[in-house]
Amino acid sequence: MLRLSGGRLPDPDPRYAAYPQPPLGAGHVSVEYDPRPSAVREARAEVRRQLEGWGLAERDDDLVDTAVLLVSELATNALLHSASRFTLTLSAAHGVLRCEVADSGRRTPRVLDAGNAESGRGMFLVEALALRWGWRQDGRGKTVWFELGTCGEC
Repeated sequence: MLRLSGGRLPDPDPRYAAYPQPPLGAGHVSVEYDPRPSAVREARAEVRRQLEGWGLAERDDDLVDTAVLLVSELATNALLHSASRFTLTLSAAHGVLRCEVADSGRRTPRVLDAGNAESGRGMFLVEALALRWGWRQDGRGKTVWFELGTCGEC
């Protein structure tokens, strides 16, 4: 882990311009990781720690487990396909948990048929379990994101 930033509200950043700003009490954190295998384990632990700290684990253990699984898949893809540092960003507001993994790779994420292969299921799982997901080009890299509902009505 290289850098931890964030706090109770998102940093002023143009990528949040299209989204309503979260109310006070919402969570936001960004962590940057070096390109090494232990980074995926560290990212999983960070997701669990943050969601527990924000009180989301008390409401729904499945939410935490799903977020941990999907972040693990995106972090693994970042390591395998870009071999660069990656940044994990988590934000929770308005009944939505948004998880983003940004890396320097330009490869477009694709959902593959799960089939019997031992790899290639990451985006299939994201597609199957997330409320929404997508990706965007960011300068010389990309960000892949997904959202999960944090309340029963979501």
